[in-house]
Amino acid sequence: MNVAWVVAASTLLACTPARVGPPSTGAAPLDAEGSKRDIAQALDDMHDAAARADEGRYFAHFAGDAVFLGTDAKERWDMAAFRGFAHPFFAKGKAWSFRSVRRGITLSADGHIAWFDEDLATEKLGPARGSGVVARGASGAWLVEQYNLTTVVPNERFAAVRAVIDAPVAP
Repeated sequence: MNVAWVVAASTLLACTPARVGPPSTGAAPLDAEGSKRDIAQALDDMHDAAARADEGRYFAHFAGDAVFLGTDAKERWDMAAFRGFAHPFFAKGKAWSFRSVRRGITLSADGHIAWFDEDLATEKLGPARGSGVVARGASGAWLVEQYNLTTVVPNERFAAVRAVIDAPVAP
């Protein structure tokens, strides 16, 4: 083996910085806690906008092709339908008042999508739960792709609730 080649290769290797982990993609490192804080602030602002009847600010938190799932089994709305449903509430000066009392947020490995669940204190529904998916939009803001609003029923009361659901609807 050529000694000059071995010396050159050894020198080159010694001068090459060691790499730990996968190769760099050139993207900034994921700031998971910062992203979670930004998502929580966006969701809190969305709820605040509804409580203050700020329709424009509220719907700015949703992606254009987002879906809102309401508490009724028939309530699966795209944004145009949901805005049509919600507009009369906003026009009256107060839509609804939800406040998160507990929230969990999980980020995807690449940090561009997250899913969340939150326990809500509400004026009209009582205890409720919201869950959904948010994605980082082109502007860098977190936008709701899907929101699922549910009411919660204690297990020991479910039979009574089921009886009401199963009862015939009065004309």
